[in-house]
Amino acid sequence: MPRLLFGMFLTAFVALVLAACGSAAPQTPAESEPAQPAAQSEATATAEPMDEEPNTETQPTATAKPMDAAPTVAPQPTDEPTATAESTEEVAAAPVEEAPAEVAVDRPAWQQLALTDARTGETFTLADFAGKIVYVEPMATWCSNCRQQLGNLSQARAQLDSDQYAFVALSVETTISGADLAAYADEAGFDWTFAVMTPEALQALTDVFGRTITNPPATPSFIIRADGSTTDLMTGITSPDVIVEELTAIQGS
Repeated sequence: MPRLLFGMFLTAFVALVLAACGSAAPQTPAESEPAQPAAQSEATATAEPMDEEPNTETQPTATAKPMDAAPTVAPQPTDEPTATAESTEEVAAAPVEEAPAEVAVDRPAWQQLALTDARTGETFTLADFAGKIVYVEPMATWCSNCRQQLGNLSQARAQLDSDQYAFVALSVETTISGADLAAYADEAGFDWTFAVMTPEALQALTDVFGRTITNPPATPSFIIRADGSTTDLMTGITSPDVIVEELTAIQGS
């Protein structure tokens, strides 16, 4: 009996211990379970800003309104090209009325051949002097007659209006450098336009005026009138007074 009672007591004690352990164990899950709703509530709280971002995305819809408003402004520039086109036509018509451009076009081909100013290196043509009377003197740096004739041109030039008359000396020495020709002119005090003729230009002048143009000691020269027409080729050393008379006679005609 005592053993039976002891066994029953032991059984009851074990049952009480197990019951106590069993009641303590569920409390841990019970305590952890409330944490999940808290996390969910935090997630819910953090999720709310996520719901607010779509609200910010709706703002571009408001900024898109100016894009819709742009077409209402666009029709205004469409009316301006009409006035601009009219002004463009007026500007385009202006050059047609300029007489110098027409004169340059009517010049013979040899007057439009490119020449290079010995001093400045700038390109020009005899047609660029349109509107002026141009005295052209073919020459050579080795020619003493040319130097005397150029001296007479210098004196005549001093008596004439540079706005109405121009002087051009063209070297028939097609192989001379522009620097050498400029040095020759500067040393002699000839301060008008000097240029070395290209072989093409020399041949063109020969075709128009004959082979005498290539003979510097004959002191050939010719005059281009304001309208582009020319005199016949002249030769011989001419005094300054005669040169002035010839030029002023052309101006008065």
